[in-house]
Amino acid sequence: MMIVGVAVGMIAAIAATVEVTATVRPDVTIALVVGVPGAIGMLTILFSGRRWVTALGALILAIGPGWFGALAAIQVAAGV
Repeated sequence: MMIVGVAVGMIAAIAATVEVTATVRPDVTIALVVGVPGAIGMLTILFSGRRWVTALGALILAIGPGWFGALAAIQVAAGV
């Protein structure tokens, strides 16, 4: 499930990059991209009572690194 979460994160990053045209500070972006899915995923895993909820938490937790990696790759490709 974590590989699916990374793929979802990469797709979300590309979609967000295309749709959002506003200038956002890098520290806010990193905090939102890594922090929000990380917190939600960890809470889901910690309070899960069933296996499928734990798997869902792992998927949500893996969205952050996928999203961050795609954003970093986009910045490198853009030469920023």
